[in-house]
Amino acid sequence: MFYENVIESAEFIKEKISELPKTAIILGSGLGGIVDIMENKIVIPYGDIPHFPQSGVAGHAGNFVVGKIGSQVVAAMQGRFHFYEGFTMRELTYPVYVMKFLGIENLIVTNACGGVNKSFKPGDLMIIDNYISFLAMNPLIGNHDDRFGPRFPDMSEPYSLEIREKAVEAAEKVGIEYKSGVYALFTGPCYESAAEIRAFAALGADAVGMSTVPETIIGNYLGMKVFGVSCVTNMATGIATVKHSHEEVVRVANEASEKLCKWMQELLINW
Repeated sequence: MFYENVIESAEFIKEKISELPKTAIILGSGLGGIVDIMENKIVIPYGDIPHFPQSGVAGHAGNFVVGKIGSQVVAAMQGRFHFYEGFTMRELTYPVYVMKFLGIENLIVTNACGGVNKSFKPGDLMIIDNYISFLAMNPLIGNHDDRFGPRFPDMSEPYSLEIREKAVEAAEKVGIEYKSGVYALFTGPCYESAAEIRAFAALGADAVGMSTVPETIIGNYLGMKVFGVSCVTNMATGIATVKHSHEEVVRVANEASEKLCKWMQELLINW
């Protein structure tokens, strides 16, 4: 019934909107401000969409929003789902499947993360070049349905080089400073230990977080071009001089959201 459920969810959303989006954005903790720059918005609470999961994490509003940024019709997930909430991998990536049947071709994933690279600082924005997953679970494990994508999808370019190059041009045009690096996925919900961070750094991670990679994998599996941006909200354990709190993560993300909005607006207007 998974395929049929996805179709039902997509058809419900289609009935609520007048134009189909080609680009979707998944907004991480405290990064929901992009919705504020959208025009002619249609807001659909997750709870209204058949079969759609719902999150209770602070900083995630829980709305599927469709509107315009410039001339682009964009869908935005105002809040995402996490493995640590108890969702299965298929549940937390369910919205990406739905996006495919809305006609989404480009997927932008954003997150709040901890800085592992010592040259980073809170408030920095990082283009994700690649990822390392420290989860034993993969969202593609289980029964396969050829109607979605290939059984063994390629991951040689999980984040589109074409969109990364456009993002660099957009950032330089509007004067946004950015970093580039590798994002490491950690299960959460506890923050990582200092020993784990040393291990992650040794393996090439520049940032660590609790999301994004499952959606990235499914986006590629479904044939989408994926682009990722991380907001460094704190330095990781063993590097930071203060203890972690989710409230601080959301606060810093809210402050950085203005920069991210300006950047994404420029990127989408000149897509």
